[in-house]
Amino acid sequence: MTGGLGVWLYAVTSSRDAGRELPDGLTGVAGEPVRTVVSDDLTAVVGSVPLEVFGEQPLRGHLEDLDWLETTARAHDAVVSALVRRGPAVPLRLATVFHDEDRLRESLAERRADFGSALALVSGRTEWGVKAYGDRAALTAAVTEARTAKAGGGTGAGAAYLARRRAQLSAQETIERDAAERAEQIHTRLVRHAAAGRRQALTDPAVSGRRDWMVLNGTYLVDDSSTEDFAETVSGLGVEFPGIRLELTGPWPPYSFAGTERDPP
Repeated sequence: MTGGLGVWLYAVTSSRDAGRELPDGLTGVAGEPVRTVVSDDLTAVVGSVPLEVFGEQPLRGHLEDLDWLETTARAHDAVVSALVRRGPAVPLRLATVFHDEDRLRESLAERRADFGSALALVSGRTEWGVKAYGDRAALTAAVTEARTAKAGGGTGAGAAYLARRRAQLSAQETIERDAAERAEQIHTRLVRHAAAGRRQALTDPAVSGRRDWMVLNGTYLVDDSSTEDFAETVSGLGVEFPGIRLELTGPWPPYSFAGTERDPP
């Protein structure tokens, strides 16, 4: 891929959704008009991009340029977001590029079952993110209270003080484990209110620019009819687990549940 035009893949939709049209004036990562390529019951939303910029070798260099990467990722996501607002679509990861339409059609044929399953999963559902941040002081206090109550205060002020002090020291020593246990409980509860859920890698503070202590980075595929229930569940868990602050983000295109993360030919 060193010259000419390649095919940048944004998302895959169902050809049965014949009434859906692309938004007027929608353009992609190279400022190109977005179009469709049909392969039996699948429709790929694509754009023609110059391979001298978006081919395999040039991309390796461009992806190291954070400004270029951010601009390109925003353009890619703008197309995907416009599509999912109009109906079910399986978003592709950034920089999925094919040499030509024939290669793209071959890939769609090979992955027909995967795309079909992914479209069925995301239909009528939206991705939401939940991040959990720990407050070490507040979490230590909460664990101390719980352990003191469980152990009993003993008889007399001295015994009660010693019991609380032992609980506090224990909480300080196990703070990382306690936070991880609470994060797992929160994730498990959220999955019960979603069609699917995944724990993602914790965000590196150097990348996010935040110094908060992240203990959970979860993504959840939620029925559109259950959005309010899911949001209320997040709020309730924030109250139930003192020392843990929950942050709900979204709605997002269902990148986490595309299920098609294979390299193009």
